Amino acid sequence: MSVVRAKSLRTFPLCFALCLAVTVGKAPQVHAAPLNLPPEATEGLQLLYSGQSAAARALFERLEQQEPNDPLPYLLEADVHWWDIYCTSCEIKWGFIDAWRHPKSSEDDAYLALCTKAINLAEASIAQHDTAEMELYAGMGYLLRTKLLGVRDDRSGTARAGVAARQHLLRCLTLDPQMTDAYTGLGLYNYYVDTLSSIARILRFFMGIPGGDKREGIRQLKIAMNDGPLTAVEARFYLAKNLRTYDLNYAQALDILTPLVKQYPANPTFALLMGDVEGELGHKDLAAQYYHAAAAATPSDTACAARVAKLAHDAEAALAAPPH
Repeated sequence: MSVVRAKSLRTFPLCFALCLAVTVGKAPQVHAAPLNLPPEATEGLQLLYSGQSAAARALFERLEQQEPNDPLPYLLEADVHWWDIYCTSCEIKWGFIDAWRHPKSSEDDAYLALCTKAINLAEASIAQHDTAEMELYAGMGYLLRTKLLGVRDDRSGTARAGVAARQHLLRCLTLDPQMTDAYTGLGLYNYYVDTLSSIARILRFFMGIPGGDKREGIRQLKIAMNDGPLTAVEARFYLAKNLRTYDLNYAQALDILTPLVKQYPANPTFALLMGDVEGELGHKDLAAQYYHAAAAATPSDTACAARVAKLAHDAEAALAAPPH
């Protein structure tokens, strides 16, 4: 990896860091508390992670009609929007494929409206009777806001949403320490805030953002990816991506990501990340195979399919380019 790319990643701005291993020992075994997930939620998530976002959205919209006062269906539909946004925003920068920036779009309004709807429903329920489940859903709603605001470079909005997410998720674990999905948001918060550059740390101080602990964040993400009934896939994906991007630990990223790619071979986003990691390890033939798999995938979102095809082509071409 070039010195320029390493320096650029270390100074990556605060806005993205808040949107969203090498560890000593093993994450403790935690048994997940049972969330009351309807079958449509589980089925829809399987469709989403298999690249079939349109079918997943239809299931979640049906759930909204059946349970209009439940925050979960709105969170799930927002997550569908997020993965489509993430895919279409990806580009190759500093040699990595990622959603580095996303310009404001009118299509974002539906996503933010879903986040707001879920947050309002969860917080209204909390006001009547505080439960770990509703604290989790409120935290997830704010976390989804940070993802979009982060790639839009909305620093103050990202900071406010990130802190609110953290507060709800900490309260969730106070009420029920076995609510393992809360560790996804807390793990991302701890990891990113502790990975910030020195300039961003100064911004964090003046904006009143609580500090983070990278080692703790990795531990929390490992708990979530192994035991989170709702967010295990996202915890695994982001941990692998962070290990690649910020720790430059490609071997560990490969270990974390491999089960995800095997489980969801039709997901082009996962395949692109796998190609990135294999390429950094010098496994050019394997990297090319994953880029081919990404290009051959047929996600239901046409904009995502077009972006993936271009990224896979450009990434494979870069494999054949002579080193700088």
